[in-house]
Amino acid sequence: MTLGEDSLKAEQIQRNFSRHAAEYDRYALVQQAVAKKLLQRLPESAVQGRTLEVGCGTGILSRKFLHQYPQADLVLSDLAHGMSCRVADVFDQYVVDADAASLPFQDQCFDLVLSSSVYQWVDHLVQGFAELQRVLRPKGQVVMALFGERTLYELRHCHTEAVATGISHSQGFPGISQVEEALAGLFDIDIMESRLEVEWHPGVPQLLRSLKAIGAQNASRNRPGGLASRRTMQRMYESYKACFGRDGQIPATYEVIYLRLLRC
Repeated sequence: MTLGEDSLKAEQIQRNFSRHAAEYDRYALVQQAVAKKLLQRLPESAVQGRTLEVGCGTGILSRKFLHQYPQADLVLSDLAHGMSCRVADVFDQYVVDADAASLPFQDQCFDLVLSSSVYQWVDHLVQGFAELQRVLRPKGQVVMALFGERTLYELRHCHTEAVATGISHSQGFPGISQVEEALAGLFDIDIMESRLEVEWHPGVPQLLRSLKAIGAQNASRNRPGGLASRRTMQRMYESYKACFGRDGQIPATYEVIYLRLLRC
């Protein structure tokens, strides 16, 4: 991907999430569960000095973190200006627009970085992780959760089955080995684990509406102009129900990769 394509994808993600900031919390049920479980992996001893949250969204993780650590010195950041504006109206903390791949902070100015459900959108993980190392002080820590390659595998499988070419252009996410490789030489890995979260929906249209409502539309570099024709969509609905349906509902699986990292 070229620098121009990187910029276009970042702009697309920014627009998607900004546009849906007002309704994000209503539909982001998995993201709320992930934020709660992420904080269970945060040692109290790590909450010292200054903390940065990358990709604060509407403040799902921030609210939980500040409830647990009300005196924390927390800086909030998000790529989507709509999200930044929303949390700025709610929190007293400093809020800034920031791209995870190019953080607007000086070297070694944070002791802890938190991030939940964000880095699956970063195309160049090495660059994103290098930025985290750059802004962390020696012995600083990162506690993070991101979605892995098994996320929405049912949707991708059924879309591939339905399209005439047999090739799906739906969004893909990094595998745990890809994440580990991107961290090499930058961080020591204290925790790296994969867990599955499953949402249930009445049907595929409801699943797609919920994804759209949180701004998680497809940002794949190879995506077609629309997801598919009506005929292809109907084939996908039928395939999803036949392959994965249970008791009148369909599952949507999310692979969550939890990380606790120590700066090298």
